[in-house]
Amino acid sequence: MKLMMNLILGLLLIGVSSFQGFKNQDPPNDYIKPYGKNPGYWEYKGKPVLLLGGSKNDNLFQSSGLKEHLDSLQAIGGNYIRNTMDSGDSGNIWPFFKQKNGKYDLDKWNKKYWKKFENLLKLANARDIIVQLELWDRFDFSREPWRHSPWNPANNVNYTSEETGLNKEYPLHPSRDVQPFFHSVPGMSGYSENLDIIRAYQKKYISKLLSYSLKYGNILYCMDNETSTPPEWGKFWIKYIKEVAERKNIKIYLTDMFDRFFAPRKCPSCLQVIAKPHVYTFVDISQINSRNFNQSHWDTLQWILKQRDRYPLRPVNNVKIYGGMNSSWGSGSNADGVERFCRDIMGGCAAARHHRPPYGNGLNDRSRASIQAVRKVETLVKFWNIMPRMELLSDRDPDEAYLSALPGEEYVIYFTDGGLVALDLRHHNQSFRLQWIDVKSGMWGGKAEIPGGDYRKIEAPGDGGWFAVITVNAQSVD
Repeated sequence: MKLMMNLILGLLLIGVSSFQGFKNQDPPNDYIKPYGKNPGYWEYKGKPVLLLGGSKNDNLFQSSGLKEHLDSLQAIGGNYIRNTMDSGDSGNIWPFFKQKNGKYDLDKWNKKYWKKFENLLKLANARDIIVQLELWDRFDFSREPWRHSPWNPANNVNYTSEETGLNKEYPLHPSRDVQPFFHSVPGMSGYSENLDIIRAYQKKYISKLLSYSLKYGNILYCMDNETSTPPEWGKFWIKYIKEVAERKNIKIYLTDMFDRFFAPRKCPSCLQVIAKPHVYTFVDISQINSRNFNQSHWDTLQWILKQRDRYPLRPVNNVKIYGGMNSSWGSGSNADGVERFCRDIMGGCAAARHHRPPYGNGLNDRSRASIQAVRKVETLVKFWNIMPRMELLSDRDPDEAYLSALPGEEYVIYFTDGGLVALDLRHHNQSFRLQWIDVKSGMWGGKAEIPGGDYRKIEAPGDGGWFAVITVNAQSVD
């Protein structure tokens, strides 16, 4: 036991010593942070930014053709990706050194893994693409991925099942939260002192990751992928990472992603994220983008944002927007993915990314067009200057159209699939310019002059998704 405790202490000191050299450095410039004039959105390099993205995979650092993929995203105006520190897919590599006998040594690193990770950070940083990191993915720690994981005591030379209490197999879906790996924090329901050695290696791993990521200002930190583990787990890592960053004089932004954000009213963990801005310095509500459809999706989103508004304002991100395969659990269709993407932006979210295929549009033609369409809207109206004003629309069917506006100056209407609504311009006698943007193609549509002073009918040019951008004295776009 004494030998084991000395090992744990040594591991903890290794994690701390990695950052002692940064204590006296000046704080880095140009790190992402909430926008000073509207903290519900992000600011990067001194300018407000709307984060839009889509990508072919979630653990992009493990992917081939990464440079070309990021170039393709940047070319259409994308600036937001997800990177889960996930090694569970076929062909992926793990962070630890693998010996010739097939066993991993958790005291040694796999240099190729960390080189891939740093390559992603460098490529994204050079393109001003924001990376939302997810540090733990529960799917790596159960079923088939766990059987091959270096964290599994059957696969390493550092500890045994008897020493840690970790089983060699966890066949249940990770939503059941039976994996002690995620209860290594003292005070959690599944904690035992045997897990102290696991927590020590966890700290060592996270410290190694931070030794790369904290060099870059384009990083947001999310503790988990759609976790159902109690919040104490994520809070522990938020606190730990903040302390490491503070030693380097860096201000970073962190959150956790809970599985049941699709039903936030019945999710105590989700409500805690909203109500504790001092812990969760931004909010990720990705799971709202499954199981929720059409008007219900908008209504749930607006409920979340209204709850958020009761506290100091923070950005709300959607790093996963589902839409593909029409799965039994509610991913919806590819068209649903585009509609959710547009509703999220119209509703006041700071970031939206199409989830990977087959359960999202990834970076296919639909997602590319939707990103290009939103960027065209931004040439006329900035979303951080407007807000949902649905009361100004009438003659509207459920899910037909959504409005955000700065009344008298700027209006953006999103039609999900054609339609006709009335816009209340009674109190504004000036004339307005209407310009259409086709969500299906990402291209400009027609334009028209609209007099104020009354209710005015706005009819989409055709079926499918459309943005109507209505401004005072806006420049015409050919």
